[in-house]
Amino acid sequence: MPHIDLPEKEDLPSEIGDLLALLPPLNAFRMMAVVPVSFRPFLDLAGSVLSGETFDAKLREIAVLRVVRQLKCDYAWTHHVTVGKATGLTDTEIGAIKTEDPVSSLDDEGNLLCRAADEITLSACLSDDTLEQIKARYGNAGAGALILCCAYFNMLGRCLLSMRVDLETEKVL
Repeated sequence: MPHIDLPEKEDLPSEIGDLLALLPPLNAFRMMAVVPVSFRPFLDLAGSVLSGETFDAKLREIAVLRVVRQLKCDYAWTHHVTVGKATGLTDTEIGAIKTEDPVSSLDDEGNLLCRAADEITLSACLSDDTLEQIKARYGNAGAGALILCCAYFNMLGRCLLSMRVDLETEKVL
């Protein structure tokens, strides 16, 4: 199958190789390094989305898992199941995110997060009703953080799929 080759450290600028050495050995990081000028901004954006400063980590992972499920991005799904469990998601919740269309068996908040993730992923835009609900629940900053998170993982998932990034052969998270 055609794919973009994962870069080797010696093929990258030294500052990018040094950055990679500080990160978990994820193929996703290596692949994003294939565009050196974008690598640090990619990491900065990832860090801001994943920091949990504006949006609770468990709630974020509900949205992330729903985005990557809708994209059928097994790479991101596999890693974010691990992250989701670390934030407190249960196997039952993860199963609902994976199998229900639409998700309806989580609590009201989880169902809303999945609906927002579905709308952003499948329609590229939230409905007025969903936007009103997430603003009412999280305020402007929280709603913005949720939208940015969903948009970021749409970008990442589409890159991983289009570049044909394989899951690591060994568990890294």
